[in-house]
Amino acid sequence: MPQADIRYSNDLDLNCEKILSGIEETIKKHDQSSGACKGRAYKADHFHHTHIYVNLAMLPKPHRDKAFTDELIKSLEEMIKSHLTQSCHFSLNVEYTGDGYITNFHEV
Repeated sequence: MPQADIRYSNDLDLNCEKILSGIEETIKKHDQSSGACKGRAYKADHFHHTHIYVNLAMLPKPHRDKAFTDELIKSLEEMIKSHLTQSCHFSLNVEYTGDGYITNFHEV
């Protein structure tokens, strides 16, 4: 299950729910086996320069190679920027988690 985190300066007018949904849809277009994408957004009250930083973490899989990652980054950048209505610094990181990471569901 991928996980997306958005961190941004509070002077940006963003609909983070739409961006997070768009991230999930974009991932699924490139990898139908990815499943749901957990997402969170953090608005920074104190910052230096208007910015948005998006980090996407996914489990490594054989088909998620450099070509896959490059195409995913290109699609994600285009989709995310389509939601930006103001000029800002933009950063996007797609990373693959290591051996020390687990993910599951805890039900009570």
